[in-house]
Amino acid sequence: MMRSLYSGVSGLQNHQTRMDVIGNNISNVNTTGFKRGRVNFQDMISQQLSGSAKPTEEKGGVNPKEVGLGMTVAAIDTVFTQGNLQSTGISTDVAIQGNGFFLEKNGEKSYYTRAGAFGLDKDGTLVNPANGYKVQGWMAREIDGEMVLRTSASTEDLIIPVGSKDPAKATQNVNFACNLNKNTPLIPEENATEAEIAKGTWATEFKIYDSFGNAHNLAVNFRRVPDAPNQWDATVVVDPDNAEFTQTQVGIGTTAGETNTFRVYFDNTGTLQAVTDAAGGRSNETGEIILQASYLVPESNLDEDGNPLRQTMNINLGTIGSQINTITQSASSSSTKAFYQDGYTMGYLENFKIDSSGVITGVYSNGTNRTIGQLAMATFTNQGGLEKAGDNTYVESINSGIANIGTSGIAGKGSLLAGALEMSNVDLTEQFTDMIVTQRGFQGNAKTIQTADTLLETVLSLKR
Repeated sequence: MMRSLYSGVSGLQNHQTRMDVIGNNISNVNTTGFKRGRVNFQDMISQQLSGSAKPTEEKGGVNPKEVGLGMTVAAIDTVFTQGNLQSTGISTDVAIQGNGFFLEKNGEKSYYTRAGAFGLDKDGTLVNPANGYKVQGWMAREIDGEMVLRTSASTEDLIIPVGSKDPAKATQNVNFACNLNKNTPLIPEENATEAEIAKGTWATEFKIYDSFGNAHNLAVNFRRVPDAPNQWDATVVVDPDNAEFTQTQVGIGTTAGETNTFRVYFDNTGTLQAVTDAAGGRSNETGEIILQASYLVPESNLDEDGNPLRQTMNINLGTIGSQINTITQSASSSSTKAFYQDGYTMGYLENFKIDSSGVITGVYSNGTNRTIGQLAMATFTNQGGLEKAGDNTYVESINSGIANIGTSGIAGKGSLLAGALEMSNVDLTEQFTDMIVTQRGFQGNAKTIQTADTLLETVLSLKR
């Protein structure tokens, strides 16, 4: 009778533990990134009344006689199934779809979380606003004018300097892809009127920038060469209204040419073949045709010696023998002009976005996009071995394994979705069903104790 009493007590205690876990699950049904717990029971050691016996020639074997001494909690697991993703539209909210954790730091102490409700502090540092832990990743470094990420390096704080400046960049490359109408009228060599000059010229203009961020107009005018089929003369002028000062020069492989003109050659099909400059230079026979042009910037901008500053850029006419993104000559209307240049004026960081790889890209007021950094992710050999540290965070334990830190999509890590959060994976239907089963289990164990007590009362009543 005493054994059944204590078996019932163990049942009461451990069903209470299960109810505690269920209550915690239900209380966190709306907690971002929460992972529900699950309680598993196992029986305790059994008291053996008699052992087993093997069969003999005279009689068969006998099974052991054992009385169980109750039950205990086998494990309280954290179930890391995927939670539903809820769109928030907030750029600093990030959800993980798949395996992995965000990495946060409080000093040198590392924490791991599935809750991606981040924000910026006054210094622009990406943090968990609930506790101030700093989100970890890698900041981009500028190398030869390009933003480079070194994700093999140690992680660091992510800083998004909203309002910071993006310095002006001079135009270094201009790409052309216009069509020159083969039927464009020739300009008379003598006494040409302004109307005849206008009709016989395909004039293109494109905005470019110097190193100070000043905007200039790049004008390239094309005219057919008399008595020379499939040939066009081109004139390059920066700021046509101030052409005398800007002193544009153009050449093949150099900007030291004496003039600002060059000649373009097509074959009979209108495909680009070659270019020559006024100094006698000739383009390569294959590949892209690139001219170098230079010009003087306004007088207020001087070099170190006090002389007008000369800016240099490449003019790409396209690929020889190609019809794609290349100057062509066909019997149809002249079309388009320059379609790309890589300069810009100074701008300010106005916004940022995070892609599925965790790369943070800054959006500047001058129209440029620049890589700022990338979020780090961590995975574990046994994520169930992590210890909960509160605030929706986990820490490593001796059975979780060491964090494998890397980028999204690598080594089993999931993808990221900005502007969304992962919700709790608690299913209320399942939890309430477990609650009913737990309640009935608790009541059954209580009834065991009551029945054992009645038996004891009967024994005590034998002697009056």
